[in-house]
Amino acid sequence: MTRQRRTVVVLAVALAAAGASSYGVYRLISKAPIRTVEIATAHAVVAASAMPVGTLLTRESVKLVAWPASTPLANGFSDVDAVVGRSLLEPVVENEPLMDNDLAPKEAGGGLAPSIPPGMRALSVKVNEVIGVAGFAVPGSHVDVLAIVHQRDESTVRIVVSNVRVLTAGTQFDQENAKKEGKAIPSTVVTLLVSPEDAQKVALAQSEGQIMLALRNPLETQRADSRAAGQAGLLGPPAPTSPLAPGPAVRGGAKAAPATGAKAAPAAIPAPFAWEQYSVEIFRATKRTEQLVSPR
Repeated sequence: MTRQRRTVVVLAVALAAAGASSYGVYRLISKAPIRTVEIATAHAVVAASAMPVGTLLTRESVKLVAWPASTPLANGFSDVDAVVGRSLLEPVVENEPLMDNDLAPKEAGGGLAPSIPPGMRALSVKVNEVIGVAGFAVPGSHVDVLAIVHQRDESTVRIVVSNVRVLTAGTQFDQENAKKEGKAIPSTVVTLLVSPEDAQKVALAQSEGQIMLALRNPLETQRADSRAAGQAGLLGPPAPTSPLAPGPAVRGGAKAAPATGAKAAPAAIPAPFAWEQYSVEIFRATKRTEQLVSPR
């Protein structure tokens, strides 16, 4: 047997042995019993779908799912009847566990009213695409309210309310479509969460002039500068008036002397200096006198 034939035989035997061993291991593993590890589970109430603020919960809007008993939910629910009839204080997403602090009491009812903290008010303002920051004043964002007031020939703008939270923007249908498509909300009405004092300022600004919303970073909690800005500040201070032009000169830098006996004509006086007086030289023969004159 040649050397090449011996090599082929050895490789064939090795492949056959490897195949037989692999098949035997596969048969042993497939016949082994499946061992299941039982984990203690409890139950948790979660949202069946995404829901906005103010939604009144029903049996169809929630569901009961298994939850590991080793990590229970703090302030969670294990019974559907405990959440039915209560409204949402915060928006939820699908399969999000419901917590007690996210729900209003049963006697509070549904809608936006239960989500308003004590001592605060919900104020709706009319906006357009420009005033509503191109539709990006979405629920949960924070804005500054600017008031533009026109008085006679002067227009003034000022930040009347700072760091205001947006509760709702547009209708519930608009908000659901915007969340699905990831787009802005082209709304005509925005509801703001303000204090009673701020509600008065916004209402007065909306009736006396025009309001604008300025979108701000929600992490910025400092109040904005509320100093008023007018047209004078927009256009800047007036340009300085140029001084009076010097009189005519002759060679050598000396002023041209007027004719003998003639009264020197006063130079042209700009309008801003019309109230000042000027000295005029009068020559009579060899006598020279000065006299103060006023253009008035």
